[in-house]
Formats: sequence, C-alpha cells, structure tokens
Amino acid sequence: MKKVILLFAAMLATSSLALAADTYKIDGAHSSANFTVKHMGISTVHGRFTDVSGTILFDEKAPENSSVTAVIKSASVNTDNATRDKHLNTADFFDTAQYPDIKFQSTSVRKAGGDKYVAVGNLTIRDVTKQVEIPFTLAAGKSMKGEPRLGVEATLTINRYDYHVSYDPTGLGVSKDVNIELSVEAGK
Repeated sequence: MKKVILLFAAMLATSSLALAADTYKIDGAHSSANFTVKHMGISTVHGRFTDVSGTILFDEKAPENSSVTAVIKSASVNTDNATRDKHLNTADFFDTAQYPDIKFQSTSVRKAGGDKYVAVGNLTIRDVTKQVEIPFTLAAGKSMKGEPRLGVEATLTINRYDYHVSYDPTGLGVSKDVNIELSVEAGK
C-alpha cells in the first residue's frame, strides 16, 4: 500500500509540473526563420523560410519545465531568386521532396539571467539530427485582444556540411557556416 501511495504522489508531482507550464502556439504569420551565408567569400546571401510552426511550453516560475517544438517546412525557402530557390529544394541542398521538415525539439531549457535563456535540443535537417544550444531572449506581452503572447529572438551558427547540405562542386561557392536568426511570436 505504501508503494501505491508513493507512486500516486509521484504521478501527481509530475502532472503538476506539466500543468504549471503555459502552452503557446507559434504564430507563423508573425514568426520568421532567416539565414545568411557567404557566397564565394565576397557577398552575403540572405534567405528565409516562410512556413514556421510549433509549440512552446513556458513555465515562468520554473523555466526548466519549459520546452520548444518547432517545425519549418524546408520547401518554403525563399532567397528572392526563383532559380536559386529551385536549386535549394533539390537533393543538392535540402532535398525537400524526401525531407520536407526541419525540426527542433528541446531537451532542456534554462534561464541565463534577465530575459536570456538557452534551449538545448535536437535539430534535424535532412537525415541528420544533432544537439544544438540556442541562446534566446524572451519577451512577454498581450495581443490587442488582451491575450498573452511571447516573443523569442535567437541566433546561432551551424555548419551545413554537418547536416548533409554540402553541395559545393568547386569548393569556392557557398560557405559551410550558416548564420540563423529566429524571430518567433507565439500566442496562448
């Protein structure tokens, strides 16, 4: 009987942690996933993904109970150059037919002071999943209707070769390093 009571108490404690976090849905219309990459070492190409979605569970009192799940549709890549965008969708780069989603699933979130946090998690691009740390700032506010909103700003740099996005037949074309800038708004 004592074991049953302890198990029940543990289940209640675990469920109360999940209930303490508020659920926010990423607002794709007010969110962006932008990137920059050097071309031939002399110019910077800017691009973005226009289809961003996901869920943020945020516990203001215990940030370690928070989590992030985000999905970017890889075919939504847009560099303002239709020819380049078409090439980015091929197997040379994102292979969007076979790998339609870029995904991030956090494994932990920690507060880093003030409005600064760090999300640690698994980033999947194509057929590769790697753990990354994403430092971010968080702002809270309300919509015009008075509904709670979150704003997240984050930057990180990845090596595209690590994710099998390694097309560069001359070795002089596109830099391995890709700078990513995320601006996310989410509503409760």
